[in-house]
Amino acid sequence: MNRQKSSFYFDEMGGGGTIRPPYSGLDSWHRDMPVDIRNFKQHEAEALFRRIGITFAVYGEGGDPERLIPFDMFPRVFTAGEWRKLERGIKQRASALNAFLADVYDRGEIIRAGRIPADLVYRNEAFEPAVLGFRPPRGVFSHIVGIDLVRTGPDQFYVLEDNCRTPSGVSYMLENREIMMRMFPELFLQNRIAPVDGYSSLLKKTLASVAPRKCETDPRVVILTPGHFNSAYYEHTFLADMMGVELVEGQDLFVEGDFVYMKTTEGPKKVDVIYRRLDDAFIDPLCFRPDSMLGVPGLMSVYRSGGVSICSAPGAGVADDKAIYVYVPEMIRFYLGEEPILENVPTWQCGKEDDCKYVLSHLPELVVKEVHGSGGYGMLVGPKADASQIEAFRAKIEENPSNYIAQPTLALSTCPTFVEEGIAPRHVDLRPYCLVGEKIELVPGGLTRVALTEGSLVVNSSQGGGVKDTWVLAE
Repeated sequence: MNRQKSSFYFDEMGGGGTIRPPYSGLDSWHRDMPVDIRNFKQHEAEALFRRIGITFAVYGEGGDPERLIPFDMFPRVFTAGEWRKLERGIKQRASALNAFLADVYDRGEIIRAGRIPADLVYRNEAFEPAVLGFRPPRGVFSHIVGIDLVRTGPDQFYVLEDNCRTPSGVSYMLENREIMMRMFPELFLQNRIAPVDGYSSLLKKTLASVAPRKCETDPRVVILTPGHFNSAYYEHTFLADMMGVELVEGQDLFVEGDFVYMKTTEGPKKVDVIYRRLDDAFIDPLCFRPDSMLGVPGLMSVYRSGGVSICSAPGAGVADDKAIYVYVPEMIRFYLGEEPILENVPTWQCGKEDDCKYVLSHLPELVVKEVHGSGGYGMLVGPKADASQIEAFRAKIEENPSNYIAQPTLALSTCPTFVEEGIAPRHVDLRPYCLVGEKIELVPGGLTRVALTEGSLVVNSSQGGGVKDTWVLAE
């Protein structure tokens, strides 16, 4: 098989005919695999994903919106030493983000100290006055933190963005591993790979650890879903099954007195912890959007009185806004008294006059993002854009500068990916899932997303990206 090379990016498997040690156990595996066997295995993987029902929805498109996320069989590999650095940096960041949330919904000391502009927080559309002055159990606002990371060199990792509300994709991390173990059991006999299958029990333990004080018995945890039309509904059902908890919609819950109850055939059952997978605006029509049919009337009143825990807390999104992202290193210094282990990508804030001038004069070189954007939408990749796209984005920035940030076009690392000709380098990122409760924990691995189109830097599934199994080699 031919292996296409890229001379401009760090190739995680190695370049110039050398194989990096983490990938040594995979070199002969892919070389010795006949093309017909590889094609058969790829079809087998797709059939397994479809049989299990792992699909996602793409809104705003005609026809059937349910799609399979493309799965690439070539694993991504980290050494135990690489993972130790990432783990320390992720835990540090999750701790600082939660300290920030606890602070800005209380005294706002970081703002009083002049470390973060007040307007960025208090006028942020994700800031929720409804939780001002409220301290959730253990002071945790964001219980599942997804940190998006990119690699640019052997020892260089950057945080691309933080996801503090309801980060999705963990079901793919778990199912990718399950399918790889089913299709290539010999790889797991020949390589010492740290397991990820403890995630669901760790998640349940984390959620139970933040039950309210009014909880007198073993906490009852439920997952609150917007319903089967949601793009991540498969994941909601998957996690409920894995944890052995009920998957509920708003109509399945009701408030009575100081508590929330779930309707069952055996009568009402008190609910202690709600892992919500719907946006703040839809949680409670009496507090947020009055037209919401997805939430539970009166839920916020019970939450504020300490009768139920909501994970992650309403208002947690103010910590993962792209304008706030710039200040996370300062949060780490302010709250933890430490230097950041993982660096931010250098970022220009278009709301600042000098930054905006620089961005407008360098648009062909930069990646520009909406501060509230997600999913790879609302962004400009300057080096890949034509003149008309650049000028259209210039007009958007000039009209509302504070709605945009800009970053250099990073040389994202590449990972071997199966293509028709054999394997070829494709750009990847990584989303580990950090759980914050009584302890801060994460399983060794995460969701590797891969830009399947040659040369593309956009890994999002809604933009044609795929996924890979992520290995952390055991000591």
